[in-house]
Order: sequence, then structure tokens, then C-alpha cells
Amino acid sequence: MSILINRRRFMQASSAIAVGALASPAIKASAQPSGELRVLTYGGQVGKFVIDGYVKPFEAETNIKVIPITQDFELAQLELMQRSNSITVDVGPMGDGAARQAAEKGYLEKINYSLFAKDDLEAFLPNVKQDFGLGFYFYSLNLVYNTKKYPAGKPRPDNWADFWDVEKFPGVRYMVSGQYGSEGPWEEALLADGVSPDKIYPMDIDRIFSSLDKIKPHVRKWWTSGSEIQQIMLSGSGDLMQSYDGRAAYSIAQGAQIEMSRKIAKMTCDYWVIPKNSPNAQSAQKFIEFVSRAENQAAFAKLLPEGPINKNAFKLLSDEVGRTLPSHPTNMEQAFLQSGAWYNEVGSDGLSNMQRLSQRWSEWVLL
Repeated sequence: MSILINRRRFMQASSAIAVGALASPAIKASAQPSGELRVLTYGGQVGKFVIDGYVKPFEAETNIKVIPITQDFELAQLELMQRSNSITVDVGPMGDGAARQAAEKGYLEKINYSLFAKDDLEAFLPNVKQDFGLGFYFYSLNLVYNTKKYPAGKPRPDNWADFWDVEKFPGVRYMVSGQYGSEGPWEEALLADGVSPDKIYPMDIDRIFSSLDKIKPHVRKWWTSGSEIQQIMLSGSGDLMQSYDGRAAYSIAQGAQIEMSRKIAKMTCDYWVIPKNSPNAQSAQKFIEFVSRAENQAAFAKLLPEGPINKNAFKLLSDEVGRTLPSHPTNMEQAFLQSGAWYNEVGSDGLSNMQRLSQRWSEWVLL
């Protein structure tokens, strides 16, 4: 997925910082290792959790001074660093799609997995171990329904065919916008049309939009931010919704009368990446190894209720806590992994599947 998804994630509400801020004199890169490590952490509450859960413990163990940069990591920022030969971030999390694009352009260092303990390497969940980066945490897009509209003891929707069934489950619907191509109700449209989870990729774009044609008249709004769908859930104005699991969990904790289905959830993860030519790449490699350890993954999951990428972390969490996380074995069995590789495949026309979806959406949504 594009890094744009991170701006809509659970409890992330920091304001955007201009690209040029990364090249400010205060953190301008030098040609030699500085003995410090500049870690981009995301902004808002998530950034605070990264600092408390990973940055401070890493400093304590290694005596390496860490300078946290509390903002998102955009592909455009990374491109600017590479072109200007001013690397102002040593390590940070980046969305799946953006990370793959950056790797194809040669902007990222390869992760040195020889630093990792065998137990951790063997415990990594599918898709998280890539040459260009290591998974940060798992999150998912899920079906959410209003418990007042669909009370206990009566039929309740729990899959995407149900979401599309407006006769059996009438109600106000909200779904994520497809304007960026990297996210959208693509896989859900295919699932609703009868495609099995293991046959989703490669996706049939014509079939996606044929399925979306059926639900379009019943969707009140295609939301564009996590804060937007969270407000809808808290207000009670939606009956059937597509939401990030973290936003739904937070809304439930705040008293929203909703429930979230873990069935056929769409899962993905962001990646810790190291910009090419980082003067502190060696320390950055150590940082990525540190955050991947089971004990550190478990500690972080207690701060932010998203999914560890190391399955051994669940041995250190209570079953009650573990089952609320998207990458718990019981939830993983019901979900499917989004294929970032498919989204970034480029066709003979020079367009990636992500770009093709974005263009098609721009035309379709106006009809």
C-alpha cells in the first residue's frame, strides 16, 4: 500500500511537515557516521508509542543516541534525499507500496538478516521478511456493523457477500475510497462476487468494477481518512462499514455500538526500511533487529493494539490480549494477505496496477 494509508491509521493525528523539513540544518546528514541514529517514528500517538516502546529501550541497550523524527515517511521525501545526496533519516517505517517502489529505484539498503537470532527469523509471519525491509506491524481492513441495526439473535453480516446483500441487510453503508489505487474496496468486491480468498490475485479489474456497480447506489460515502470512518462509527450513523481494525477497536472502546468481523479481513503491514547511503546504516540495521525480537514486539503490542510480525510475541501476551490483534493465529486463519507485489506490477502500457486502479476509479466514481 501507499504510505498515504499511514495518515489514516489508528490514533495518528499529527499535522503534515513539509518535505524540506527533513533537510533542515538541525538534522542535515554528514558524510561520516555521526554516532547517532535518526529514526522516523510516525507522528501523533503512534510516534509516541514507537519512542516509548522501541527507541528508548534501544538507546538503553546499545548506548546509541537516537534522534526521533515524528512524522510519516513519504516516498517523495526519500527521492529528495537520494537526489540531493542528503540523507536525513537513517531508518523508518514505510508503507508496502511505497517501500517496493523505493526498492525498485535503488533507494533502500538490503536488510542484514545475519544479525538476527534464529528463533526470531523462524518466527516471522508471511510477507514480513523482505530484502528491502522488515515488517513493522500488521493491520487490517474489516467489515464492521451497527449492533442496534443488527441486534443479537437476528441475522448479522460477517462477510463481503453479506455486505453486498442489500435485501437481506438493508442499511447505510460506508466504504474506503479507491482514489489512490493503493487502497480501495478491490478485494472485497471480488470476494462479494464469489472469488475465493486464495484466488484473488491477480485481480480482474473489470470484474472489480462490475461488482462495485452493484453496491455503489447503496454506499452513502467513500471515506478517505481513518479519522473520518472513526467519527462515523462513533456517531452511530453507519449501519455497515469498512474500517481499519484499529479505528474500529478504538471506537468500540469508546462506547460505539458496533462489532467488527475478523472474517476475510484484508491484512497488510508497513516495513522498516533504511535509505541507501545512510551514514548510520550499521546502527540502523541493529535497530531493525532490535524491534523484531519477540519480547520487544510483545511490549509494543501492549502499547498499540496492532499485530506483531513475530509469532513468538504471542507467547508473551495473555490470550485475552493476543486475540484482539490482527496477526493472532486465529485471526490470521480467517484473513488474507494483501499482495503489495501485485499492486506494483507494471504492464506493457507502463502503468502499475495501482495506477490503473486509480485512473479507473476517477472515471467510475463520477458516473
